Amino acid sequence: MPISVIKAYVKNFDKITIDSNTLSKYYGKLKGWLFTLFKFSILLGLSYIILGPLINIFSNSFFSSEDVYNPAVFMIPIKPTLNNYHLALLRLDYFSTLGHTLIYIITITLIQILITSMVGYGFARFDFPLKNLLFSCVIITIVLPTHTIMLPLYQHFRNWDLLGVFRLLGMKPINLLSSETPMYLMTIFGTGLRSGLFIYIFRQFFRGLPKELEEAAFIDGAGPWYTFFRIMLVNAMPAVITVAVFSMVWQYNDTFYSQLFTMPTDHILTLRLSTIQATLEFIDKIRDPMVSQLAVYAGTILIILPILVIYLLLQKYLVEGIERSGIVG
Repeated sequence: MPISVIKAYVKNFDKITIDSNTLSKYYGKLKGWLFTLFKFSILLGLSYIILGPLINIFSNSFFSSEDVYNPAVFMIPIKPTLNNYHLALLRLDYFSTLGHTLIYIITITLIQILITSMVGYGFARFDFPLKNLLFSCVIITIVLPTHTIMLPLYQHFRNWDLLGVFRLLGMKPINLLSSETPMYLMTIFGTGLRSGLFIYIFRQFFRGLPKELEEAAFIDGAGPWYTFFRIMLVNAMPAVITVAVFSMVWQYNDTFYSQLFTMPTDHILTLRLSTIQATLEFIDKIRDPMVSQLAVYAGTILIILPILVIYLLLQKYLVEGIERSGIVG
């Protein structure tokens, strides 16, 4: 731009008028830019809060014993090693324990889907006496802290007697602790881990399906069971996948019930992780807790991997199911 033009522009700057539409346009752009910056800052902060500990664990899992006591090392190890993963795989008996864990949580998940979907369908479609009262009881199981019922649960399964039948026949109650049987029984009777929430999800989803589907099936001669399994449950697949993912993740991460019922540590991977530091101390003679903690970090990453893969494969259906079930409000 010629210098003479610039000088003329500066000389007449106070006489320049800006069109109101142009001003509004620039104001809108500035507002949008500031809002985008605000959203980015919020997401960045939340991501750091959530992912920060995980990134720290992942980084520390590659530390060597020299890196632990080197004050110059932060996040990136100077002498990275895979020895922590080798120890974790060995002392967790990873693949064998993972196999037992997957069989356990998949079985529990299938039972939970079957039971809670039937209960949710009943609440959504059928009228029966005390329906509202019974559904209120389901809601109570969602909000009631599990710690408040841990002692009754422990005593119940410590001296398990089905409706007093064993004592009536002169038999002693059965001790069901130190096994997975209490969790199977609770799941079968609709009181397993988060079963109340899953009943609520299915109820909300079935209420959103058109009644014409069932009416058409009834006209064609289908009974209630055929209609439920072949029509309604098939159309409720997003809710089924949502419940499946939630159930698998929560069963996989659960240590409350597994410790309460003293389940075998060689069957539950998360329980085994809680004992790995003591195992390293007594078998591998690693007395330094700072060094043995590195193997715990590696074991944590190994435990996260299977559930991360499940989530990545099913995240599309999980989001859809949550939106359609109404649990996001």
